[in-house]
Amino acid sequence: MSRSSVRLEAVRPYAVALFRVVAGLLFTAHGAASLFGVPAGGRGGATVEAWSWPGWYAAVIQLVGGALVLLGLATRAAAVVCSGSMAYAYFSVHQEHALWPMQNGGEPAALFAWVFLLIAVLGPGAVALDGLLGRRPVATG
Repeated sequence: MSRSSVRLEAVRPYAVALFRVVAGLLFTAHGAASLFGVPAGGRGGATVEAWSWPGWYAAVIQLVGGALVLLGLATRAAAVVCSGSMAYAYFSVHQEHALWPMQNGGEPAALFAWVFLLIAVLGPGAVALDGLLGRRPVATG
């Protein structure tokens, strides 16, 4: 193995952790915007109606699941739920409007579905609450 490969392997767990944190933060913010109107974002401060299907439930998954992924707490399970939620959103809300994500407005849903599936497979990376709390070994890629 070359020197650069060894250095890249040493950095991998931290890169995975950074990827997880960024994805979790963005997903959490999306859920907070949908539930509370803060940050306003693309919804302009509008919130989803409580208990409405599927919007309110999706927003709760985004807020709670995104926070769990962000913190690295039950990361794999939370990521699977987040991924499934976004796959459901893509196929039930966006797909009926057009075939391609660029045409049906489903790019964020499709991308989040794949991002969270990747996080579920790779694990939380180097810095995660599960690992820091000693709950289970942290998979690093």
